[in-house]
Amino acid sequence: MGRLMAIEGRKNAQDAKRGKVFTKIIREISTAARLGGGDPKGNPRLRVAVDKGLAVNMSRDVIERAIKKATGELEGVSYEEIRYEGYAPGGVAVIVDCLTDNKVRTVADVRHAFNKCGGNLGTDGSVSFMFRKLGVLSFGPGSSEDAITEAAIEAGADDVQSYPDDGLVEVLCAPESFEAVKSAMAAAGFTPLEAEVTMRAENDIKVEGDVALQVKKMLDMLEDLDDVQNVYSNADLGDAAYS
Repeated sequence: MGRLMAIEGRKNAQDAKRGKVFTKIIREISTAARLGGGDPKGNPRLRVAVDKGLAVNMSRDVIERAIKKATGELEGVSYEEIRYEGYAPGGVAVIVDCLTDNKVRTVADVRHAFNKCGGNLGTDGSVSFMFRKLGVLSFGPGSSEDAITEAAIEAGADDVQSYPDDGLVEVLCAPESFEAVKSAMAAAGFTPLEAEVTMRAENDIKVEGDVALQVKKMLDMLEDLDDVQNVYSNADLGDAAYS
């Protein structure tokens, strides 16, 4: 009986996490469609959001409904984009990107996470200068770095980075080239494990021990907020990242 309850508890936790992922992607689809139109072929941001939805087995009906609500074909909610910046313990820089229909609720939730974990919410631009926006395509263990590099050069990518410890190879490109590079890599026979436009720190800060645990706790709290789409930091958490 106890084991059955444990299995059910894990399933409920997984379902809740899956629900949060769906909610975040639907908000991104809605915002992208509202700002750039409902046709993914002519709206790169929407195309990326739709691909994210399909990658987590979101049905096309759900995706289409979100697009129609955003473009006015169906009644829906309009979300506003807000970015918060600040510091976690140890001088770690943090960027929090949100989509919300209630700014008062969102800033209160984000501030609470910063304060509870010993961080400080800053002003616009206080840490974003430490990051750059770029497209990242990640290829898994067993991938040929030489072959990927050759294809990436042909595709117009900016850089290729390899990580021997885990066998990953990353192709980096400008955000505006992301879709073209991704399509060219696919045409060359390379399908990434993950592909996204993200914010990456120019330099990481290594934190250890209790400080690392506090930083991880804060980042996890922020990630769990319904209005938060993405959390970026320059923290090198070491082993604490997997605790």
